[in-house]
Amino acid sequence: MKGRRKRYENLGGFRNKKTLLQLSKWNVEKRAKVKDYSFRIPQHAAKNVDWLRSNRSETSVTWIGHSTFLIQMGGLNLLTDPVWAKRMGLGTRLSEPGLHLAELPRIHAVLLSHSHYDHMHLPSLRAIERMNRGLRLYVPHGLGAKLRLEGFHSVTELHWWESVRLEAVELNFVPAQHWTRRSLFDTNTSHWGGWVIQPALQREGRCAIYFVGDTGYFSGFQMVGERFAIRTALMPIGAYEPEWFMSPQHVNPEMAVQGFLDCGAERFIPMHYGAFRLSNDTPREALDRLLAEWSRRGLAPERLYLLNHGETLI
Repeated sequence: MKGRRKRYENLGGFRNKKTLLQLSKWNVEKRAKVKDYSFRIPQHAAKNVDWLRSNRSETSVTWIGHSTFLIQMGGLNLLTDPVWAKRMGLGTRLSEPGLHLAELPRIHAVLLSHSHYDHMHLPSLRAIERMNRGLRLYVPHGLGAKLRLEGFHSVTELHWWESVRLEAVELNFVPAQHWTRRSLFDTNTSHWGGWVIQPALQREGRCAIYFVGDTGYFSGFQMVGERFAIRTALMPIGAYEPEWFMSPQHVNPEMAVQGFLDCGAERFIPMHYGAFRLSNDTPREALDRLLAEWSRRGLAPERLYLLNHGETLI
């Protein structure tokens, strides 16, 4: 039909549709449960802002909070899903970002996984663009028009499995199992996914970083692992409860470990927990379940990195 907006889908046509009855049931459960949110992700005491600003050679990953990472590779500084918001919805932020905006090195590009508010925060994007002349945004297909209307000019859209080269780095947009909406009328009118960041030329050994984005457990983990030699997986572990409601769109910690094994990564960095209260689980619960599953499977402790906010892994 002429003028009809494109609606994006998951692999296999799987749809994350929720009914009003399911939403009502979730709200009843949420009110009935009293949870302890006193645990806070620590601020890293030894963060090295000067080193991050001067680094041109080392590949590094710095967790700022939630799904926001500073990734340094090939002399470039990249931000994933930058959110410096003090609150999300009705709730205030649980833990402060690990770096202030003013502490960031020059940012060359932003990678967005999808349009949900806890991943695409327009005030944060505007602040980053003001501070970084020539900033480039790489986004899922269908999201470019929205960002251009908001005043962003250098926006590149990618479909799943498409890649683009940015100087010495290759950015690959890969599938996730999720959905999008920012208003009552734009459900799934832009896509969602993750990013695999790797050197554009030298690919000996495992050197890729897999920023998973938001996802339920799906066959795409194995597909990504078959195409890329992943060293580090930035894997979500939070916002999974109640699981009858959340599992199609958010992995729980046990599913996250399985996804990590499916993609064949060497190192696991958990994310998407500790900054905002998005569902019924708490940051402490997510971490405890992750550690229990890691131990149950007999995985080497040195493959799991529980970063503090502001901590850098090289």
